[in-house]
Amino acid sequence: MALVFVYGTLKQGQPNHKVLLDCANGSAAFQGRGRTAKPYPLVIAGEHSIPWLLHLPGRGHCVLGEIYRVDERMLCFLDDFEGCPDMYQRTKVQVEVLTWEGEGFPGDSVQCFLYSTATYPPEWVHLPYHESYDSEGPHGLRYNPRENR
Repeated sequence: MALVFVYGTLKQGQPNHKVLLDCANGSAAFQGRGRTAKPYPLVIAGEHSIPWLLHLPGRGHCVLGEIYRVDERMLCFLDDFEGCPDMYQRTKVQVEVLTWEGEGFPGDSVQCFLYSTATYPPEWVHLPYHESYDSEGPHGLRYNPRENR
């Protein structure tokens, strides 16, 4: 079992959350909400308005998201789903716990896998940085679901 931090379309209420609920992909149990201990640039970019966390620790915001405990099967599914290692890379980061459903308390820090990208057009660094992502958010950039592409 591993902890995974999700900050974009995999969060509850977002377009791809359903893949975490599908037992055919493996097991994913919601553990709580958190934020990255280090700031990162979270941008919305590309023709499909995808949220991207640029692997530039120290820039941007401490990003808000959700923590899941996943089994090996779900981790392999997520690697494939996220295009790892070509589109996104899976790395370990420290996440500050804001709310927790299992053992642990707010204020604790846990190590989680996170999908970020080190490969992106240089102009993305100049896009607005977001602390949190919502596909229906005030940014006005509507996510184009995979099934519509």
